[in-house]
Amino acid sequence: MTIPVAGATSERQIAETLRALKRNEFLTFFVPEAREGRKMVLDEVRAGMSIGLGGSETLRQMGLPAALKAMGAVVLDHWDESLSLEETFRTRQEQLRCDLFLSSVNAVTEQGELVSRDGIGNRICATTFGPKKVMLLAGVQKIVPDLPAALERIRQVAAPLRARSLNLDLPCTRGDGCVDCREASRICRATLILHRRPMLTDISVILIGEKLGF
Repeated sequence: MTIPVAGATSERQIAETLRALKRNEFLTFFVPEAREGRKMVLDEVRAGMSIGLGGSETLRQMGLPAALKAMGAVVLDHWDESLSLEETFRTRQEQLRCDLFLSSVNAVTEQGELVSRDGIGNRICATTFGPKKVMLLAGVQKIVPDLPAALERIRQVAAPLRARSLNLDLPCTRGDGCVDCREASRICRATLILHRRPMLTDISVILIGEKLGF
């Protein structure tokens, strides 16, 4: 099978990563385009389902929040600007017990490990345990050789881009790179490494042959 490749990610890297994810007990898929990944998600949705959304630019680029609401799902989206601070906090809590949790990760290693870093931790908690089903969607530009490369990708690529999207004044947004800062608005506070699928959690990983998210 010929795999369409985004950017510098090679067909070999994608194939090896898919094999490794399967060895690590993740239900794993590859789709060339974001619209196909979107369809896979929407095929899982039924009216009235509670669906949690992790803080993921990938999901927004795929138009999933609006599509899920249009299907009659109860969408738990803490990025909803109409929510009060109390409602936002409660929404993060409700994501931990939803029917379906959707998110992305910051890096995927060729050894089949999934790496995420959070400022609050609701995303990494919901990814690991609680929801009935978890679906993680990631563009293939997030594939890296190993764990050190995954952590470096977060430090130098994912975290600065996310911080800039939030208009945060941090060393990494000023062009100084990551200095392991102690700023009050630092967003790098908790790291999750899934070496294998957690025993009681149904996790699907969908790699998408496009550049999506941070």
